[in-house]
Amino acid sequence: MASAAAESGRELPAFAGSRDPSAPRLAYGYGYGPGSLRELRAREFRRLAGTVYLDHAGATLFSQSQLESFTNDLMENTYGNPHSQNISSKLTYDTVEQVRYRILAHFHTTAEDYTVIFTSGSTAALKLVAEAFPWVSQGPESSGSQFCYLTDSHTSVVGMRNVTMAINVTSTPVRPEDLWSAEERGASVSDPDCQLPHLFCYPAQSNFSGVRYPLSWIEEVKSGRLHPVSTPGKWFVLLDAASYVSTSPLDLSAHQADFVPISFYKIFGFPTGLGALLVHNRAAPLLRKTYFGGGTASAYLAGEDFYIPRPSVAQRFEDGTISFLDVIALKHGFDTLERLTGGMENIKQHTFTLAQYTYVALSSLRYPNGAAVVRIYSDSEFSSPEVQGPIINFNVLDDKGNIIGYSQAGHVCGDNMDLIDGQPTGSVRISFGYMSTLDDVQAFLRFIIDTRLHSSGDWPVSQTHADTGEAGAPSAESQADVTPAVMGRHSLLPQEDALTGSGVWNNSSTTVNAVPVAPPVCDVARTQQIPSEKAAGVLQGALGPLVVTNLYLYPIKSCAAFEVTRWPVGNQGLLYDRSWMVVNHNGVCLSQKQEPRLCLIQPFIDLQQRIMVIKAKGMEPIEVPLEENSEQTQIRQSRVCADRVNTYDCGEKISSWLSTFFGRPCHLIKQSSNFQRNAKKKHGKDQLPGTMATLSLVNEAQYLLINTSSILELHQQLNTSDENGKQELFSVKDLSLRFRANIIINGKRAFEEEKWDEISIGSLHFQVVGPCHRCQMICIDQQTGQRNQHVFQKLSESRETKVNFGMYLMHTSLDLSSPCFLSVGSQVLPVLKENVEGHDLPASEKHQDVTS
Repeated sequence: MASAAAESGRELPAFAGSRDPSAPRLAYGYGYGPGSLRELRAREFRRLAGTVYLDHAGATLFSQSQLESFTNDLMENTYGNPHSQNISSKLTYDTVEQVRYRILAHFHTTAEDYTVIFTSGSTAALKLVAEAFPWVSQGPESSGSQFCYLTDSHTSVVGMRNVTMAINVTSTPVRPEDLWSAEERGASVSDPDCQLPHLFCYPAQSNFSGVRYPLSWIEEVKSGRLHPVSTPGKWFVLLDAASYVSTSPLDLSAHQADFVPISFYKIFGFPTGLGALLVHNRAAPLLRKTYFGGGTASAYLAGEDFYIPRPSVAQRFEDGTISFLDVIALKHGFDTLERLTGGMENIKQHTFTLAQYTYVALSSLRYPNGAAVVRIYSDSEFSSPEVQGPIINFNVLDDKGNIIGYSQAGHVCGDNMDLIDGQPTGSVRISFGYMSTLDDVQAFLRFIIDTRLHSSGDWPVSQTHADTGEAGAPSAESQADVTPAVMGRHSLLPQEDALTGSGVWNNSSTTVNAVPVAPPVCDVARTQQIPSEKAAGVLQGALGPLVVTNLYLYPIKSCAAFEVTRWPVGNQGLLYDRSWMVVNHNGVCLSQKQEPRLCLIQPFIDLQQRIMVIKAKGMEPIEVPLEENSEQTQIRQSRVCADRVNTYDCGEKISSWLSTFFGRPCHLIKQSSNFQRNAKKKHGKDQLPGTMATLSLVNEAQYLLINTSSILELHQQLNTSDENGKQELFSVKDLSLRFRANIIINGKRAFEEEKWDEISIGSLHFQVVGPCHRCQMICIDQQTGQRNQHVFQKLSESRETKVNFGMYLMHTSLDLSSPCFLSVGSQVLPVLKENVEGHDLPASEKHQDVTS
């Protein structure tokens, strides 16, 4: 039974077979002939090559032709401020008004029924309603207005209650099941003459689970047939449509909500920071405006209380100059979306088809013992796009049914609050857009299967394509090199830059015997000796001495390792370790997660000539000076792991070299020599008075140490034959490079380093400040830049809790009055944590997770 469950859990249902045969047949793609969707992706979304993007509920993606059309418009026309009086301003005003009409037509209504008020987004639209609605406060003569909202509403809807509470208006959360029950009971007794205004808000589509609530509720609430609470009065309805309209048509002629907030980037991907509030004209006169700003007043006096608002509702509520160029961009968004897809109905069918298939496949995944691999949060069975949108929200489970927290999957540095009392602090959301494909879905499902069911690289999905029965269904070929999915996050998912810099391994390394730039290694002050009260915990002697076997530095963050046998120590770690980093044209640091080819950039440092030589296959070597020219250097701000750092650009020559190699604009920047980035307090334990631990461009700590025995244990697990008799060989050297350590030692037991509190290496003393929580970076082969999930998968299996590998070190004190060095062959003297007794730890404790 268990074996059968295991096999079925690794195989996915055929694409066509995932649908209910009794349900209406839905379309995959847009019916323009075989391969049309694949061609659309290749033509309009080339930047997605090698990437699986599954966060369309967060923000969908703009197409290339949409951006080109808008750019050409700006190049060919002169658009002035619409509040001015000249030809270019008149062009802007007229164009903006045409866009308003286009928006209303998109939602199947006209200016006779609705007014479009531009805002900065749906959140601003909701805030506008909260502040302008004609609330009646509770008082001796009135029970006051009611603000009711569905508990499945977006945060921005729930936040409206703070506005109402401030004016003594009651806020009531309503559960979906209670509203369903009220709908079944029918209308309750009410006073038809009572005109007390109440507001009910609910989402057309849950931003969390994608569940769709009936649009029929609009008319039922407004007519009095459905009551969110038993209170007489006149009910107005706000339909939060921001999530719904991103992939579905909304007919406001049939479902006439009073207020409809939307955000346009959810539909087109561009522009961001622009939304609208669609207000029904019967409700518009009730809105109360207090503040007035630029463009909203027809006339006013500064010295007297005299103000006449502009006549139109939109002009009264659009404070200041609207983002008129972004509004003009909407026209090109509508045009492009219609041309590429044929309309929102096609998008609705396409995205739901992908979501339904993914839901069926995820639901079918089982561990060998029959336990479910994921827990999906949804009240819908994904039977129809009328009740479910293209969103799936879930948590991954272990084979005992326990939720697996995100930090076990390699999370952002320093954040481990993924589970509290066994309950998750969030969940994972995936969502689909009009350009999503079956390949995206299968790459995501392979990721779940490979990391949880430990299947081989030959994932059985080929039959899926043979069974599609759809014109143009794309193949899943070459998916082995696809990056892990980009997914939406509900307080849970790893951030984009969630790599552990000092624990992020790079490429091939070249060993050099560094030429010292000062007299031989110093005898550091005796204050660095091991404290006598901990001397009993020092590990040595019985199994032979621990020594340093390899030393690495990474001059350029995320680029290849530079191996040395002896190297100077600075106050930030190994001299020049992660002093440089590659940034894109916007100055954002690149890592191997976005650009795996960084590992193919090999830096060499020549201390005598004071230069760094950078090499890469197919490129001529290039030299960069080790220090900046202080007279010509222009300092600029950059960010590393949420810290601001002062850097300078290393010049156009190296920028051109990097841009040629990567095929896109890049720059090399270096941390300014007179800038000090202090380590966070947790790394400052037991420091001597007057000392301060400082960091280079590392993410976490000055050094990362790994243990050869830990590498060997993982190596043995990875090279064990799988169920098909195949072997996937990883050399010890390959594995070592993936973990990007500075110091490698010849430990006697796997993961014994996690029991250490302090270590001395030669004359230098270090505090062990905690484990390195690993992310998907270790999946990148540092020799080739190719990805392979097996390393992370196997490490996740073997560690059982957090995916930790390696320990961070910081200087506890450092006297740089004389030069200091780290050397291969130096003896390592660890001190056990105080709560660990003895060196010979039981095997059952070998994998115990230890945090500092």
